[in-house]
Amino acid sequence: MNFLKKFGLVTRIFMGLAVGAGLGLLVNITQITWLNFIEIFGTLYIGSLKAMAPILVFVLVLDSIAGSSGSKKQTADIKHVIVLYFASCFLAAMVAVISSFMFKVSMPGLKAVTAGTATVGLWESTRTVLLSIVSNPVTAVVNGNYLAILLWAVVFGTVLRTMAPTSKTMLHDLAAGISKVIQGVVAFAPLGVFGLVFETVSTNGASIFVEYGKLIFILVTVMLVVALVFNPLIVGVVLRKNPYPLVFKCLTKSGINAFFTRSSAANIPINMNLCEEMGVDKELYSVTIPLGATINMAGAAITITVLTLSTAWAQNMDISFGYALAMCFVATLAAAGTAGTAGGSLMLVPLACFLFGIGPDLAWYAVGIGGTIGFIQDSFETAINSSSDVLFTATVDMADKSK
Repeated sequence: MNFLKKFGLVTRIFMGLAVGAGLGLLVNITQITWLNFIEIFGTLYIGSLKAMAPILVFVLVLDSIAGSSGSKKQTADIKHVIVLYFASCFLAAMVAVISSFMFKVSMPGLKAVTAGTATVGLWESTRTVLLSIVSNPVTAVVNGNYLAILLWAVVFGTVLRTMAPTSKTMLHDLAAGISKVIQGVVAFAPLGVFGLVFETVSTNGASIFVEYGKLIFILVTVMLVVALVFNPLIVGVVLRKNPYPLVFKCLTKSGINAFFTRSSAANIPINMNLCEEMGVDKELYSVTIPLGATINMAGAAITITVLTLSTAWAQNMDISFGYALAMCFVATLAAAGTAGTAGGSLMLVPLACFLFGIGPDLAWYAVGIGGTIGFIQDSFETAINSSSDVLFTATVDMADKSK
């Protein structure tokens, strides 16, 4: 154990990844069963993150709103960050549409599924989302309904701005305590990754990289293009200087950890510490980082778009480029409703499928395929989502300070 402590967290995570993949491949080939207990480490790790993340988001947003000055500068900067969030999401979905039309990768094995008829319309789906936003706050925390959590945290935080300073201090201490709990869970990331990778490889073997290779390739390629080309382009336009030092810093210090935790919400403490390290205004990042974990979902927009169009290609559907491009906007809005936990974006795939008249049988098959390649797809997706929370927050802060 003391030997492992000599290595950094990221190095230990990669060690867990390598050992987990090796043992998983061994189990898949030999069919031995006595090593199957290893998967419990991944299950416990993800379960711990999912249990604490909703509470963390609620308390952090509540604390930041209640303790904020509410100044015009703070409000304007937050709005600027939100604009960058949605600009990134829209561009990500647009790149996903263009790539899908260029390569037309079909969903593996989908032709064997019997097509159904769409049973849910856009208004019904939108109505369901709107109603979920105003659900009971306790229920929202229990179920991980992040849009509702965000709404109630803002409402309560605004009301509590007038409370006594001692009460605000207590609330701040509570937020700090919960953040430390999450950081303690994240410290076990190498063991969690060890279990997660073992479970994936032992179940699917090396075939997961072959059978679904084309779909994985287009998803990962689009995400890398967004992370390394379009997000830097946005930052470069705003700052009017080379964006890549900031981009790479955010990717290495936030993105790598998010890659393995697969939870934007669980990566909030990492992002807030990075913002503090870079000297970002606390009144800004204390709001935009928890907010970004809920609504800044460029990676999710890519997943929703690619999986939906891959389903359509498998059914030989005739879709105009213009109509598919219009889906960029829908995917951007849908991505904002994605839960900040592992696999959250997959739950929005049926909504996008329904817009194309793709029935529920096909839509949920696509979700199943997404879950099969989830360790790869969701890891890259979360890395882009979470690292760009810091990227765009720091960009607005730097732009403001340069004036």
